[in-house]
Amino acid sequence: MKAKIALQLWSVKEACEDDFFGTLEKVAEMGYDGVEFAGYYGKSASEIKTKLAELGLEVAGSHISKEMLEAELEDVIVFERELGNKFIICPYADFETKQEWLSFAEKLREIAKTIQQAGMQFGYHNHAHELEKVDDAIILENLLGNVPEMIAELDTYWIEYAGVGVIPFIEKYRNRVPLVHIKDKSKTSKESTIIGEGILDISGYVKTAIASGTKWLIIEQEAFEEDPLTSVAKGYTYLANVLEGK
Repeated sequence: MKAKIALQLWSVKEACEDDFFGTLEKVAEMGYDGVEFAGYYGKSASEIKTKLAELGLEVAGSHISKEMLEAELEDVIVFERELGNKFIICPYADFETKQEWLSFAEKLREIAKTIQQAGMQFGYHNHAHELEKVDDAIILENLLGNVPEMIAELDTYWIEYAGVGVIPFIEKYRNRVPLVHIKDKSKTSKESTIIGEGILDISGYVKTAIASGTKWLIIEQEAFEEDPLTSVAKGYTYLANVLEGK
């Protein structure tokens, strides 16, 4: 099965704030298969589901803050089930000590079990700091080891930023990476850039991800030198060509 391409909507958050549904229309016109949410801009699950069906967009997943996951999990599950989402992702956490990370892992395991029981999967999205070591153990590997029910939404840019080999890291978590964030790194700075215009081995990442069971390649960009919507349209075209072997 060929992997599909989604856009992490955080990439175009200002456009979403101005006109959420209008932005979804533009994303669909670019050719994207789906979207990964980073907020819902006051819209109900039923309204969004109807709009997605109209546009032919699928739900690749949704980023839900750890605070909401801890305090409002049942409401989150009701919303995501109605939306038709299969992947609930914790996008960020940061702690200073190993014990704090271990305590967090215990919370994640309970969250993961509850989400599994509701028929969905739970994952964690990394930044660079989770690739650091605390007491000689890599934080992200500890999290994934302590929460076997949890998938890894690996972010290729942040793994590279941390100085870790992206391809072997993806391969290590084979069949546990249904979602992978595809991001590129600028030639002139440490910031992300348009997919295909940076220095990272996007083609190699894609090939490895698909061989490792990835179903959704999710484009994300956080720094821009031109309009974000124009940038993610270029990123889609490049990634689609990679998938076609061009």
